[in-house]
Amino acid sequence: MNPDIQKAYRHLYKDPVMKTIIRQSGKLEPAPHKDLFSALLLAIVSQQLSVKAADTIWNRFILLFPGKKPDADSLLNMDVELIRAAGLSYQKAGYLKNIAAFSKEKTLEYRRLYRKSDEDLIEYLSSIKGVGRWTAEMILLFNLNRPDIFPLDDIGIQQAMVSLYNIKLKGKPLKEEMLRLSFAWQPYRSLASRHLWRWKDSAP
Repeated sequence: MNPDIQKAYRHLYKDPVMKTIIRQSGKLEPAPHKDLFSALLLAIVSQQLSVKAADTIWNRFILLFPGKKPDADSLLNMDVELIRAAGLSYQKAGYLKNIAAFSKEKTLEYRRLYRKSDEDLIEYLSSIKGVGRWTAEMILLFNLNRPDIFPLDDIGIQQAMVSLYNIKLKGKPLKEEMLRLSFAWQPYRSLASRHLWRWKDSAP
């Protein structure tokens, strides 16, 4: 196992609740994928869909490009009806074109963005119409392997923490308590979040 991951687990084990759910579900390895352009397209395609439905539509969508590799120029020049035929709404087709335009006008090359802080990068990505904060956080957490992302507004994270930590609060006080508890996991809140999702998905 990656030495950095081992260090992260040693740190998370200091929280008895986190230690218990990690031991129940097993450890995780990161799977970084630094292609920001494709990651954002996939995030839009997947919004509000089951994993199976998203995979089906994504596979239809990439068939529209040479070598099944989407690129900004081809996407910008593509007829919206062709994108729609892959199973996407007009709104999502527009969001995909927004990402392509942003890629051309600014940049989505991570080698030019990696020096940005987590918050600056989230703000940068969420300035694209159709890409909200939650989507940007997911990109940083899963694709860019940023280690300390804590998606406070994620419903799954909220539900897991309410159950595991017996939190009786709602609304803003709930988020304040979640944030307070998360400080103990810094700087490895991404890994902690992944385990909270895994626990929730496997909970009866």
